[in-house]
Amino acid sequence: MIEVRPGGRRRIDRVLGPGYLTGLGDLPLPVLRERRDEAAQEETDLSYLRRLLHARIDIVRAEQERRSSGGQSSIVDRLASILADNALGPAAGSGRHQQLEPSRAGEHRRHAEALIGDTGLTDVGSLSDDKLAAALDTYAAEEASVSSFRRQVQGVMDTLNAEIAARYSSGAATVDQLLDSELGRVEE
Repeated sequence: MIEVRPGGRRRIDRVLGPGYLTGLGDLPLPVLRERRDEAAQEETDLSYLRRLLHARIDIVRAEQERRSSGGQSSIVDRLASILADNALGPAAGSGRHQQLEPSRAGEHRRHAEALIGDTGLTDVGSLSDDKLAAALDTYAAEEASVSSFRRQVQGVMDTLNAEIAARYSSGAATVDQLLDSELGRVEE
């Protein structure tokens, strides 16, 4: 399970740490943007991990369904359609357009694989019904945890974006200042 460690050095520890949103009104605009960008990267990584877990949940459920219906085709033969079914259906939850790539894809893949130990999904057909059910429970619990943290990170992003928008709305920040900072120009 993912956990937040107050005072920890990981990005999630910082983004969801108690002081991350403290005193936003006193922070310079570039610092607000850096924090928003840091939170956006964490949200991207959590979304990636969540998608990995959903794929594994879909595979396990498909195998359970195959067994209960007496289906003969293997999961491998149906893998593309199993994974596509979830991708083609209506989105659920608070999905956001992601412009960033996951920064810890390999780490998240290893995390998802480690959840069920040495009973990997390379051959779900060989797992007992009990092991299959346990794998589903493990993946579902982890997905719920990841989703909860993702919603918290999205709340941090919303708060930071609201502060940035309020500064533009009040005139405390301008588009010209943004362009100057993006182009590396410094006011003299």
